[in-house]
Amino acid sequence: MKSYWKLSLAALAIGSGIWIGAVYSNTATGAGTTPGTTDDPVVTKSYVDQQIQQALNGGGGGSTNPTNPTNPTEPSQGAEEVKNVALKPGKILIADAGTEFIVRSGNAVIYTEVSSGVADLTDGKDLLNGETAPKNHLLSFPREGRGIQVKEGQTSNLIVMVRGGYTIK
Repeated sequence: MKSYWKLSLAALAIGSGIWIGAVYSNTATGAGTTPGTTDDPVVTKSYVDQQIQQALNGGGGGSTNPTNPTNPTEPSQGAEEVKNVALKPGKILIADAGTEFIVRSGNAVIYTEVSSGVADLTDGKDLLNGETAPKNHLLSFPREGRGIQVKEGQTSNLIVMVRGGYTIK
């Protein structure tokens, strides 16, 4: 009879362990929230970007109509027009602070009045006075008094895409 009680107690312990485990596992996994419901919505990146722009521009709630970036009604804040500039030999294109250049055709060299250079954002390095400016690289001019000029010996124009202010000397 003793073995009958031992077997009954073992079965009761195993059964109650399984029942307790099943009850606690549902609450541990958070069975109440599923992605995509109103409690845990799934949103698109464009919606999040739009809400961030509205918050940055001081807009409170707002429309749910996304803006059309290919056909804006007004230029976005801080965006400047990109201009194609033809630079003749012997001339220097001097950038304002924060201006960006991309050399499209011709051979250009960096011009600076100081010892520091120009940031080549494509390669992640500084270009110093007299160094060749690579074609199709984004160049950033952190301060005024820096620019590019046509490489000595070249007879054709230099074509440069410019975003920001500049002067030609």
